[in-house]
Amino acid sequence: MTSFFCYVCCGMGQTLLFPDPKPLDQRLGKKFFRQAPRRPGVYLMKDAADKVLYVGKAKDLKQRLNNYRLANPDRMPRRHLKMVREVARIEFQFCRSEAAALKRESKLLLSIKPRYNRAGVWPGKPRFIVWRLKDLQLELGVAETPAPDWRRFGPLNGSAHGVYRSLARLLWLAVNPGRACTELPSGWIRGKLAPSVTIDCRESADEATVALAALFWQSPDDLLLWLGSRFT
Repeated sequence: MTSFFCYVCCGMGQTLLFPDPKPLDQRLGKKFFRQAPRRPGVYLMKDAADKVLYVGKAKDLKQRLNNYRLANPDRMPRRHLKMVREVARIEFQFCRSEAAALKRESKLLLSIKPRYNRAGVWPGKPRFIVWRLKDLQLELGVAETPAPDWRRFGPLNGSAHGVYRSLARLLWLAVNPGRACTELPSGWIRGKLAPSVTIDCRESADEATVALAALFWQSPDDLLLWLGSRFT
């Protein structure tokens, strides 16, 4: 019956009857891992077509690569498990220190954008908060390349959309002090705004644009004070 057990006793501990698979050992050879350098640097994992799948950095390349040798779904994220099955070769780029390796890794991520590195590890496209006043209506939005007749602040990268959505809702409520949040334009509460919106400010138009400019270039407290006066 013992032949059916997944584990066999060995002294005081237990040893797996069926050891974890090591696909990288099979493809690259155990010698590759034994001779991996114990120094800081960047490693590039590539597939059979020489396309970079993943870029990483390490203070000790040998130690870091050993983490990828076992393909065990209980010990490795599914994303990495899928990746190691595609790796055909690993390339090293040595660096003076771990800090230098981090800088080199960032450069490579920006230029290559490997598919198995997590989304968001490299900055997105630069985006600006833009606005202009037209016929007592405040036009507010997010743009990668602001038009000449719009005022702009940035770039803010990935945070631009969040800032834009919050500002649009606050400004709409400030110029409509007698209306509730539930009366915001359709979708605004859930954050579903078009790339640019128009807010009818009427007699508050100049105050709104001055407060908006103060937020970015002078004192954020000026905007807060103005909002407080409107809501009160």
